[in-house]
Amino acid sequence: MNLKQQISRNLSNIPGWRTNRKVIVIESDDWGSIRMPSLEVLNRLLNQGLDLLTGDSARYNQNDALETSEDMAALFEVLTNFKDFKSNHPVITPVCVVANPDFEKIKADKFNRYYWEPFTQTLKRNNQPGVINLYNEGIANGFFLPQFHGREHLNVAEWMRALQQNDKEARIAFNDGVWGFNNKHPNGVMFQAAFDLPYLSDLGLQHEIIESGLTMFEELFGYKATYFVPPNGPFNNSLEETAAANGIKYMFASKIQTEVLGEGKTKTVFHWLAQKNKWGQLYMVRNAFFEPNQKGSAAVNNCLQEIDIAFKWGKPAVISTHRANFIGSLHIDNRTQSLRLFKELLANILKRWPEAEFMSSDQLGSLIDHSTK
Repeated sequence: MNLKQQISRNLSNIPGWRTNRKVIVIESDDWGSIRMPSLEVLNRLLNQGLDLLTGDSARYNQNDALETSEDMAALFEVLTNFKDFKSNHPVITPVCVVANPDFEKIKADKFNRYYWEPFTQTLKRNNQPGVINLYNEGIANGFFLPQFHGREHLNVAEWMRALQQNDKEARIAFNDGVWGFNNKHPNGVMFQAAFDLPYLSDLGLQHEIIESGLTMFEELFGYKATYFVPPNGPFNNSLEETAAANGIKYMFASKIQTEVLGEGKTKTVFHWLAQKNKWGQLYMVRNAFFEPNQKGSAAVNNCLQEIDIAFKWGKPAVISTHRANFIGSLHIDNRTQSLRLFKELLANILKRWPEAEFMSSDQLGSLIDHSTK
């Protein structure tokens, strides 16, 4: 990190809850979602003029895909090779969506209505039925503990408007089971941003999506989600009420949130660790980042510096990463190199802070909750 970044990281760690414990939380977004089905699809869409490789989208469209048994087994092998002083393995909190669009039903209904399928059905169609067994293994052994990212990683209302209006690029991508390109739809809403709000009238559907998504989460994993990380950032805070009513105790928030209000209006809202909203939910924030397929080998040193700053201010280190770093079905080197750097990161954490302890996001939330009562 340069000096400006170091100053910013220090200042952002000042507000909020503190602890003398050296807590490490690793949150990994986007599990369960479709992104790029294959390199063949990627190249075909590029040849048809879709913008897939501009900005940060490039690393997702080039590397991210539905997780496979091989991806998860390789990640689990790394996790089980390390233990903290309490004999806990490092814990990944996979922040999951639980559904994807049912493209066949949407097309059969001539785009008149949206249909979705549980992500377990998506796995079966992609010949990956063993993935859910690995989810269950990770849950049973306490080192892969899913929480909620939304029902889909998709702005359903905006995507369906584009499809119904015969948006050329949206239809081209749809034909290959893709929506995660840099779309040029007039409202400026990225299809990936599930809770962006171009129109206030979309809010009712978003409440329903959260409710049905949380019901599906419990059906799939056998327990209620208690932590919610909305995809891509844009979010209207009235949705927190529905989340709270359906079991969400802890909400992820950016430290400086641009709340979307509909019709192009926004509001700036400030958050800090353990701040409470009017529904009694605790806000959780991230203060370290591990994105090896974006930062390369510098990802390890940067993350260690951010952990060091967090601990100096008495904060847990909440590390943000993405599934895209650990997927090898499009490029095997992506997974291999990221896991090599992940091993390096974990080894350095335990060497520098022998008293470090690994927790899931909801375990940290419970720790904070009990200490502030």
